[in-house]
Amino acid sequence: MKFLSYESKFSQIILKLCNCCYLNLLWLICSIPIFTIGASTSALYSVTLKIARNEDVIIHRQFFKAFRENFRQATVLWLILLVLGLCLGGDIYILYHLHTHATGTIAVILTLMLALVIVATIAYVMILFYVFPLVTSVVNTNIAMLKNSFLISIRYLFCTILVFGIHFAVFFVSVRIFTPLLIFGQGLCAMLSSPFLSNVIQACSYNPNETNQINEK
Repeated sequence: MKFLSYESKFSQIILKLCNCCYLNLLWLICSIPIFTIGASTSALYSVTLKIARNEDVIIHRQFFKAFRENFRQATVLWLILLVLGLCLGGDIYILYHLHTHATGTIAVILTLMLALVIVATIAYVMILFYVFPLVTSVVNTNIAMLKNSFLISIRYLFCTILVFGIHFAVFFVSVRIFTPLLIFGQGLCAMLSSPFLSNVIQACSYNPNETNQINEK
């Protein structure tokens, strides 16, 4: 039947779902030591970004190639972000519990501090969405990666909202509605996000009006 042929949309959807499952498995296995999550996520996006650009890719070969090539920088960035994330989470927890027992001026001050930490957490999450796709796509310093991730997330806010929506929807559906969706997990999130991220990275990779350009890998 025509809809079962390799070129049909149905077959392509099934193929991509299988790729998501395979990528999610690779990502989970390579993330087990915890400190390798950054390198594993960079490798994941290395594959999905190529798929989004319709490039031919052998999934496991490209994944482990990118894992090795980006291991050092991705791991350093991940450890920095992990420490920052733990600090932000701890601050929110402490301030929230202090705020529930505070009154008067102290309550106002704690509310302002909590609001600032929440804003910082939002910026932190925005950086997370872009930093590892950037690591696998461009060459830059660690500080520049973090700075560019934040600036790009603001400049392309609609894309940032879409990527957040994809991750939230997959997580919500997996936890509350259809648990078997967890087998696709981060692989599905990356696959769905990559067409948007690919366009953004391509748009930022070269600007003839700027002297400081991001060099593509």
